[in-house]
Amino acid sequence: MAPPLLNREVMRVTTPAVMVVDDDSAMRTFLETFLTERGYTPIAIDNPLEALRRFQLERPAAIILDVIMPGPMDGLDALAAFQRIDRDVPIIVISGIARTASVVRAMKLGAVDFVAKPFDDDELATPLSHALRHRRVSAPAISTRSASMANGGGMFGDSEPMAEVRDLIRRVADTDTTVLVRGESGTGKELVARALYASSLRRDKPFVKVNCAALPNDLLESELFGFERGAFTGAMQQKPGKFEFANHGTIFLDEIGDVSFPLQAKLLQVLQDGEFARLGGKQDVRVDVRVVAATNRNLERAVSDGEFREDLYFRLNVVCITLPALRERREEIPALSDHFLQKYSAQYKKPLSELTRDTMQLFMEYEWPGNVRELENLIKRAVVLCSEEPIRKEIAHRIAAARHHHAMTAAPAAQPVKAAVPAPPAAAENYSLKEVARAAARAAERELILKMLEQTRWNRKEAAEGLGISYKALLYKIKDAGLDRTDRTGEAPAR
Repeated sequence: MAPPLLNREVMRVTTPAVMVVDDDSAMRTFLETFLTERGYTPIAIDNPLEALRRFQLERPAAIILDVIMPGPMDGLDALAAFQRIDRDVPIIVISGIARTASVVRAMKLGAVDFVAKPFDDDELATPLSHALRHRRVSAPAISTRSASMANGGGMFGDSEPMAEVRDLIRRVADTDTTVLVRGESGTGKELVARALYASSLRRDKPFVKVNCAALPNDLLESELFGFERGAFTGAMQQKPGKFEFANHGTIFLDEIGDVSFPLQAKLLQVLQDGEFARLGGKQDVRVDVRVVAATNRNLERAVSDGEFREDLYFRLNVVCITLPALRERREEIPALSDHFLQKYSAQYKKPLSELTRDTMQLFMEYEWPGNVRELENLIKRAVVLCSEEPIRKEIAHRIAAARHHHAMTAAPAAQPVKAAVPAPPAAAENYSLKEVARAAARAAERELILKMLEQTRWNRKEAAEGLGISYKALLYKIKDAGLDRTDRTGEAPAR
C-alpha cells in the first residue's frame, strides 16, 4: 500500500490547489464551493498576512485575491508580495469596487486577470482555466455547468420566435461566419453564443467570453489583445490577450455596443485581417478566431449618433440572431418555471415541486422587464426560502405599480383636467388662483381613483396598492370625491 505522503502527492496532481484570499466570509464560502465543484482544492484565508504564510508552505497553483481589504496589508500589497516570492503563480484579482486606479495597479503588478463582483460562475471559471493552462498545470475539466450551457441547456420552447432562433443557429453553427446576437438584457444571448459554439467545427477548441462593459475602457484593450513586457510601468512580463487564448476557437464579445470608439478600430482590424498587435508590441500577432458578439443597444442609432463605427457594425452584422423578450413568448413561462424549479431544488436540496395556480397566473400577467434572467432569479429565491409567497407578493406589487403608472399617464388623455375644473365667476379678479389649482388637482385625483377602481373591478385593496396609498387613505378619498355611492355588491356607482 502506498504511503500516505504519496497519496497526498497524487491528490495534489489531480486536484490543483487554488488559494482564495478574501475578508468576506460569504464570498470565501461561495468560492470554496465553486472550486470544489470544479475539481480544485480550495485554500480559503481571510487576511493577506496569513495567506503569505500559507503560500510559502503550500505553494498553490493559482490565487484568487480580493484587492480591497482592510488591515496593515491590503490586497495590492499582498499581490506584490506574492509576485516577489513566485512571479509565475497566476493571480486573478476580484473586487466589488472597480476603481480604475486599483485595477490598473493590480494588472501592472502582475495579475493575470480581473473579475468584478458580483460575477457569474463562467466569468471566473474561464480566466482560472486559462491561467492554469498557461502554467501547464494538469487539471480536470472545469465546468459541467458550462458544458450543459454550451449544448443549449435552457434554449427550449415551442414558440414560433424561438423556433426561428434555433433554425438560425442550426444553419450558421458549422460556418465561421461572424454572428451578432441581439435582444433585451436577460433574454439569453450567451446561451445562443454557447449553442453556436457547441454545434460548430470548433467545439473542441477554446470558448472565451469577454464582457466588454465589465472593465474600464483603458483596461479592455490589454484584456483583449494583451501586452508586452515593458509596455508600461509595472508590465513585468508578457501577457497574452483573450484573442490569443481563443485562437482556433470562438470568442464571445458580450456588450459589444459599450466598446469605446478608439478601440473599435482595432477590433475591426482583427475581424478583417485576423491580426493585431499587443500593447507595446512591434510585430503583429495572427489568430484564427470565430467571433460572436452580443448587445442590447440599438447599434443603428449608435452609428447615426457617431458612437459606433459603421464599418465595424457591418462586419459584425453578417448574420443577426434576435432573441424575443419573455413577454413575447408567454406560453413558455410554465415550462421555464418548471425547468428552474427542478434545477434549483436539486442544487440546494430544497424540494419545491410546483408553483400554485395563483402564482402562475401572476407570472402570465407580468411584463418581465428582466426577461428569463428575472424569472430564474425569482424561482431561485422561492426555492431557497422554501416558499413562493414572497415572490407572489413582489410580482403582484410590480403589476399594481405598472397599472398605476399606466393610469397616471392615460388619465389626462381620457379626461382633460381643465374640463373638470369649474368655470370661474364673471368677476375673475375675485377668484383665487389657489382655488383653481386645488379644484384642478381634486378633479384629476378623482378621475385617477375612479379609473383605478374600474380597472380593479372596485376591489379597494388592489386599488390602494396600485395607487401606492393605504387602504384607509383610499376609503377617505373615495368618500371625499363622492365615489362611495355604490351598492353592497361592489358595482360601480350609477352615473
